[in-house]
Amino acid sequence: MQTVKIVVTGPFSAGKTEFIQSISEIDVVATEKKISRKEERVKDQTTVAMDFGRITVDEDLVLYLFGTPGQRRFDFMWEILAEGMLGFVVLLDSVRPETFREARSILDTFRSYAPVPYVVAANKQDLQDAWETEDLRIALRIPQEIKMVPCVATDPESVKQVLLELLYSILSLMEEGGN
Repeated sequence: MQTVKIVVTGPFSAGKTEFIQSISEIDVVATEKKISRKEERVKDQTTVAMDFGRITVDEDLVLYLFGTPGQRRFDFMWEILAEGMLGFVVLLDSVRPETFREARSILDTFRSYAPVPYVVAANKQDLQDAWETEDLRIALRIPQEIKMVPCVATDPESVKQVLLELLYSILSLMEEGGN
């Protein structure tokens, strides 16, 4: 059986925990802490170490999903979680343009950890004021060859589509390398 480690990263409150919870076949191991600071009232909890979920694709392939904390004060966990990853997902909050610069910074940070495939998932596409994926691509300077996938983190089918796009990229790279 092949196991694939995938990291799900992105800014605070982008939907990383929901993304993993909506697809994981096991209860997600989450390290959530209550937030007391008023300026972070987008939600009332934050991931402080990681989220962990698992999904069996078929009898030969299992994905281990590791969600990162989104706040910079917990970024010491990022490099630890990135170790051994075969790909990563950068999850954006499509309705919060004030987080786009941080998303770009996180993307660049994870690219520096390992030269692995990644996709950018534009979350909250079900909301009326969500930015279109092509507008997000321009705003974040995402090259055309990188997959930009619309997403709703609470919808298992949507999450599955994001993960499949990443898996296709990983498998393509493995085939090129002769593995």
